[in-house]
Amino acid sequence: MVSNDQRRRQLAREKFLRQQERRQTARQRARRRNAVIASTVVVVLAAGGGAWAAGAFDKDKPKDDGKKAEAAATPSASASKAPDPCDKPAAGSVKKLSYKKEPALRIDKSADYTMKLATTCGDIGIALDAKNAPHTVNSFDYLAGKGYFDHTKCHRLTTAGIYVLQCGDPSGNGTGGPGYTLPDENLKDKKLKGNVYPAGTVAMANQYNAQTKEGRHTGGSQFFLVYQDSQLPPDYTPFGTISADGMKVLKKIADAGENTGQGDGAPNATVVIDKATVRKS
Repeated sequence: MVSNDQRRRQLAREKFLRQQERRQTARQRARRRNAVIASTVVVVLAAGGGAWAAGAFDKDKPKDDGKKAEAAATPSASASKAPDPCDKPAAGSVKKLSYKKEPALRIDKSADYTMKLATTCGDIGIALDAKNAPHTVNSFDYLAGKGYFDHTKCHRLTTAGIYVLQCGDPSGNGTGGPGYTLPDENLKDKKLKGNVYPAGTVAMANQYNAQTKEGRHTGGSQFFLVYQDSQLPPDYTPFGTISADGMKVLKKIADAGENTGQGDGAPNATVVIDKATVRKS
């Protein structure tokens, strides 16, 4: 006859084995997903087609990234959804604007420029690097002046491996652009050490494929805001730095999570750029 103590030990062991099996399954799911993402290691921006995809899961990632990816792969990650921390969008609609060529370079490369994204979640201030990314900053100055970004959604949030909020697409689905492309700039920025885009960086999405070495100089209007250090190769034009208050807004958005529970999807927060402005100081 099995004693009560033996039975308790047996049940405890069975529970432990079930937990180990669930964890192993979660790790396998995370590895499969990360392998797919890492095989591209590319940020794709459609200037008229294709969605943005990014990956930076490799053997040099920080140890805790694996735990976060594992957590994102578990069913519980999609079961809970934080309340929307943002306000309703301002009245108005997205302007359907398209241009045949990049605007003429009119900014003063020696001057300071700032961009303000007045969003439904709070204001995000960005110091723009006109000296090292003049074409990119000039384009944002031009497009913001035309109201191009007004009422557009920030359509993508990643919460595992890389930690970014992506915005700048009037279509709201990752396929839009201004009709022209921009040259890559500032890829040798000293801030991009060890294939890491540090928290607070604002950079361009593009169509570059690191495996085929094709797709250079394909930035458009889509950009991403890094809210936590993210492993990415230096292939995406860094052109701005987010203010301290702006980082608080990003954290609020990130804390609300994304809608797939897998670490990559539309933000649960209703993130809409009510108004984008660029100013010279």
